[in-house]
Amino acid sequence: MKSNSTAPRIVVVGSCNTDMIIRADRFPAPGETVLGGTSSMEPGGKGANQAIMAARLGGDVTLISKIGYDLFGLQAIELYRNEKISTKHVVTDVANPSGLAMVTVNSMGESHIIVAPGANSTLSIDDVRKAENCIACADILIVQLEIPIDTVGFAISLAQKYGVRTVMKPAPAPLSLSDSIISGLFAILPNHVEAEHLTGIKIDGADSARAAADMISAGGVENVIITLGSGGVFVKAGDSYASIPARDVEVVDTTGAGDVFCGAFCYQVSLGRPIMDAALYANAAASLSVTRFGAQRAIPYREEVDAII
Repeated sequence: MKSNSTAPRIVVVGSCNTDMIIRADRFPAPGETVLGGTSSMEPGGKGANQAIMAARLGGDVTLISKIGYDLFGLQAIELYRNEKISTKHVVTDVANPSGLAMVTVNSMGESHIIVAPGANSTLSIDDVRKAENCIACADILIVQLEIPIDTVGFAISLAQKYGVRTVMKPAPAPLSLSDSIISGLFAILPNHVEAEHLTGIKIDGADSARAAADMISAGGVENVIITLGSGGVFVKAGDSYASIPARDVEVVDTTGAGDVFCGAFCYQVSLGRPIMDAALYANAAASLSVTRFGAQRAIPYREEVDAII
């Protein structure tokens, strides 16, 4: 049973991390040491990033996640509450540390990320089951792959049980996803690397993006949106296809841009917007985030996105 609230109910089952970021002119080769520039420590995690994006647009957001019993976890909880995100289903794991991501950003704004999942890896089916009523009342469920795949699959099955649409950002890039998972999705939002991992198709333009979208869709998901960085966005919405060009901005850091796209897309879909319109809006939101350093501090607010739309 859905809420009558004007704010759409969005539930995110996923990760929260702390990002340790170093900026450098270029990425090091194997065995090479590169002297970097500025460094920072910031909250991150794909699930948390997506939740914050949806909340800043006006969504009624609940995060289902797991943190360690440490300073990083306590800081994360405080941040989510400041963003007006419900944390009643953010569980504390006393045996494992909070997730940690090591991020390197080069002079072109591209990022390399290595994640130590920590407590994220213990987010269990039982943890999600305890939030069943919350998922049952949602307008949309968002999942990613920084938590155990069995937990992801269970969350999707709960959403199906209650007629709740599920959107997946398939990151980190999987080598494959079962048809039982893909067929339970309303939409899947890979970037070009993730789409290549899922299909084996090298994506170098609209034709190859369409072929990859069709192959992914054959697993049972109707809507496939592939983000292509400077190449824009390729959208398969049912039997319709479209290419959305990238917005002309000065890119300084792409960290978290895919999560911003996902959170904004899901917010628009939860309002009843068509897939193409939701992708256009999400593209605008992501274009703002890449002009700023960091992940969560780069996430735009609703008035900023509306202004450029």
